[in-house]
Amino acid sequence: MDMKLIMAIITITLALVFYTIGVFSERRAHTLKKQHVFIFWLGLVFDTTGTTIMSFITKEGGGAQNGMGLHGITGALAIVLMLFHALWATLVLVKKDKKKQESFHKFSIFVWLVWLVPYILGMEVMSPQ
Repeated sequence: MDMKLIMAIITITLALVFYTIGVFSERRAHTLKKQHVFIFWLGLVFDTTGTTIMSFITKEGGGAQNGMGLHGITGALAIVLMLFHALWATLVLVKKDKKKQESFHKFSIFVWLVWLVPYILGMEVMSPQ
């Protein structure tokens, strides 16, 4: 297996791990905390890194035409949502808005579910033939 593919799989899976921990620990805590925001940013960094590596793999393999298929579109949407989510979480925390901190988990679950779509689709797209 190509080393770039291994690195992409590892970083995307780390994004899944961090984002899942962040989302569900926030939900269990019933309030948004600094540690959750930090974990959301880590998830975004790993997801962006993995996506960048996969993009290089696709271009090298002559598969650039597949880049904006369903996987590419949902992946781009997920990264935009994750960025918005992390920025909004940071803003809510900085403003110390208790009401928004307590209800933030609803948006977190939504973003996490949207993020799962390209993760699952990517298992098929990136699997070696």
